[in-house]
Amino acid sequence: MRKSIYSILRGKFLVSDDSFKNWRIIIFISLLAIVMIASSHSADQKVYEIAKLKNEVKELRSAFVDGRSKLMRLKMESSIIKKVAEKGIKISEIPPKKIKIKSKN
Repeated sequence: MRKSIYSILRGKFLVSDDSFKNWRIIIFISLLAIVMIASSHSADQKVYEIAKLKNEVKELRSAFVDGRSKLMRLKMESSIIKKVAEKGIKISEIPPKKIKIKSKN
């Protein structure tokens, strides 16, 4: 058993006569390791991209809600009255009348 451990540590299995089988397995395992590492990096990159996009969606949603609340404040009758009063226009005291047109048909 001691000789087999020393032969493995010295690399005799790589230079012996039937080492071609060993080299094929080593190269195959190395290629699998490279593919696994590349796949892992790709998955990590996608996770970071998803996190970045989620943050961007949160920011855009916040901007949308802020803009919608500003619009609602601007559409309020009291704010419209203030804006129009600055230009010298006042609210009519007489309510509007509906005009009805009868067709000849």
